[in-house]
Amino acid sequence: MTAPATHDPTLLVHGGAWAIPAEAAAAHRQGVREALETGYKVLALGGSALDAVEAAVTVLEDDPTFDAGRGSFLTSDGRVQLDALLMDGGRMKAGGVACVERLRNPIQAARLVLEQSPHVYFVGAGAEQFAAAHGMILIDNAELVLPRERERLAHAQARQAAGFRDETFSGEILLDDKDPETEFKGNLDSDFPITTQQASAPDEGNSTEPNPGKHWWQKKSAQPGWDTYDTPGAPGPDFGTWDPTKDSHDTVGAVALDARGNLAAATSTGGTLNKTPGRVGDSSLIGCGCYADNLAAAVSLTGWGEPIMKLVLGKWATDRVAAGSAPEIAAREAISYLYNRLGGHGGIILLGPDGRFGLAHNTPAMAWGVATPSGLQTGLTV
Repeated sequence: MTAPATHDPTLLVHGGAWAIPAEAAAAHRQGVREALETGYKVLALGGSALDAVEAAVTVLEDDPTFDAGRGSFLTSDGRVQLDALLMDGGRMKAGGVACVERLRNPIQAARLVLEQSPHVYFVGAGAEQFAAAHGMILIDNAELVLPRERERLAHAQARQAAGFRDETFSGEILLDDKDPETEFKGNLDSDFPITTQQASAPDEGNSTEPNPGKHWWQKKSAQPGWDTYDTPGAPGPDFGTWDPTKDSHDTVGAVALDARGNLAAATSTGGTLNKTPGRVGDSSLIGCGCYADNLAAAVSLTGWGEPIMKLVLGKWATDRVAAGSAPEIAAREAISYLYNRLGGHGGIILLGPDGRFGLAHNTPAMAWGVATPSGLQTGLTV
């Protein structure tokens, strides 16, 4: 489903929603800027939204600043496993790969699945074999592993051995978010403000500091037991208190609208720190961490995958745009729903077929960028 070449090309990218430290701020903004420049060049030359998001995400996968491709988090056995999904909103075609260990750019393998296979999704060795059969070079997994990630894994496993509970996968509030009796029913709008932004003009001077006022991550210490781990014994030295936003969750993604009115979305990730080998999160699942439909919207999510998966949050957000909600409102509503329903954390970029877009997150920061004919913007908060 296409339209005449009368649309203003638009590209949004994200580099993950978490508590980006000050010393990493410049690298995150530079990374999303390079991805924007590469992807938008495709659109400016009349290229497709699908080509643009693939190009942008490839740049982010190659940048070790982010948790995608080289430099990703390590599994509990010390390896990198990568997931990616690409979706064409015009043809309603998608391609995804998961748990690949020998591909430098899983988003390119996802594109091969989309274009060259009657299937939608390949995992593990089968995905690698399919990619190799279509010209991708298989590498040694060690090429994707950085020393800093070995250190991070060692620290995480030391905390685990000391009895610290990891609540990454269930949402930080809920001990059992599958139980209706324990579901979170707080009021996110009043208790935990989330901000959104609709960009209008180029601005490279956006502050890297959180927005003024009281934010949920500043208020959480008032909640009983939030400052400490629930452990068998007293917390050991050097472990600090648990805050799920302080461990990097740098899933990357992009959404685009091309001049012909086609939408596309792409998401890629190295998953979560110390995950069990074979675990797949939301990023490569259709309707969860990624989705695109010319009749609705294109979306890419980042954050703690298990709550996002349970809510099929990407499809949830695009359905609201299809029903008439503005993308900037639907983005905010999606992150509110994620937290209110399951205590989840993350961020979203959402682009409608008319070029309107929304960004939102409920973490201290989210690396983002937007490119339109008016110019380019990047930031760490919205």
